[in-house]
Amino acid sequence: MVKAIVGANWGDEGKGKITDMMAQEADIIVRFQGGANAGHTIVNSYGKFALHTMPSGVFYDHTTSIIGSGVAFNVPKFFEELNELIKRGVPMPRLLISDRAQIVMPYHILFDQYEEERLGKASFGSTKSGIAPFYSDKYAKIGFQVSELFDDAYLKEKLLRVLEAKNITLKYLYHKDTLDAEAIYQELLSYRDMLKPYVCDTSAYLWQAIQEGKNILLEGQLGSLKDPDHGIYPMVTSSSTLAGYGSVGAGIPPYEIKQIIAVCKAYSSAVGAGAFVSEIFGDEADELRQRGGDGGEFGATTGRPRRMGWYDCVASRYGCRIQGATDVAFTVLDVLGYLDEIPVCVAYEIDGEIVRDFPPTVKLEKAKPVLKRLPGWKCDIRGIRTYEELPENCRHYIEFVEEQLGFPITMISNGPGRDDIIYRNK
Repeated sequence: MVKAIVGANWGDEGKGKITDMMAQEADIIVRFQGGANAGHTIVNSYGKFALHTMPSGVFYDHTTSIIGSGVAFNVPKFFEELNELIKRGVPMPRLLISDRAQIVMPYHILFDQYEEERLGKASFGSTKSGIAPFYSDKYAKIGFQVSELFDDAYLKEKLLRVLEAKNITLKYLYHKDTLDAEAIYQELLSYRDMLKPYVCDTSAYLWQAIQEGKNILLEGQLGSLKDPDHGIYPMVTSSSTLAGYGSVGAGIPPYEIKQIIAVCKAYSSAVGAGAFVSEIFGDEADELRQRGGDGGEFGATTGRPRRMGWYDCVASRYGCRIQGATDVAFTVLDVLGYLDEIPVCVAYEIDGEIVRDFPPTVKLEKAKPVLKRLPGWKCDIRGIRTYEELPENCRHYIEFVEEQLGFPITMISNGPGRDDIIYRNK
């Protein structure tokens, strides 16, 4: 059975924990899109980890972790993470890398930095991980697949051809030093030696696993609202964040995805620029940020303070719908235990009109939140393992959100640990 775990909001919803938890019963975990520009924070018996490229199932010795063809594959970052895991006592995971995955080239990161610098105040708030230049090259058909590393003559000829255009842009648009083809070629050869034990046709591997009835998890990065087609364009990422892309990025038939778990927080947070209707500021935001997550709401990749807001039913309902959610995992609920009352955004006001459907960006920029305030529960709910044990106001909050969403909340996370989870039958 194939299940997809994806974000319903702006990313940073707690997908890493849910994947890590569900990996206990999985045989294979697949990263199907995105790159090292965002991270999944995981807390388990080995410690606290921020994974950026590595699939979140690497802590189990019974699982195989796959980098799919849809990933922006940063080779040095991948091995840096792998070495850090081993250094901290995690057993060597079983890893496979798609021969069709494409490589984040050293110059992609430079171009990302230079373009943000050039744009100045109009920049996109990029993490400068090379993601937009990578996907630009992929769809311009000048990217480099992992398989190409194993053909010296082809690799060198293509690299020279691609760098000819890159160097013109560097010299005349960005006024920066040009690239040394031989140095990059040698770096790519070093990648080849590192990758050789792991590279295979992962699509064929997954097809066979499906025939054998294996349990497969597809792990998404970021969330619905960062999708380039359906998110807050142009302040989005450069690959599809939707479960529907999971079949493409993993290389499996779409009809094999039987369950889609959309993960969303019990409040809102976002990293980077873009419309964020329920955003809060000042001391109110600072307190929620400091209390949030495990050690505060700061980007797992960048360390940047996340923008904070109240739960947004409009954005989350849309995010779940566009993902095709069969289940909702509701995370970091324990964080809200300090509040006397909890505001929830139930609609937007746009030019005097009350709107309950998530609009395109041009209208979203004008939106103001319509808030409903619910009573808080004023206690610590960590350690609770059954839904019935939760305080009445806490259950009321969950049920109110669920009614607004129109999708079943079947998992509730009430702490950072792998076992801090409440299952709710619907």
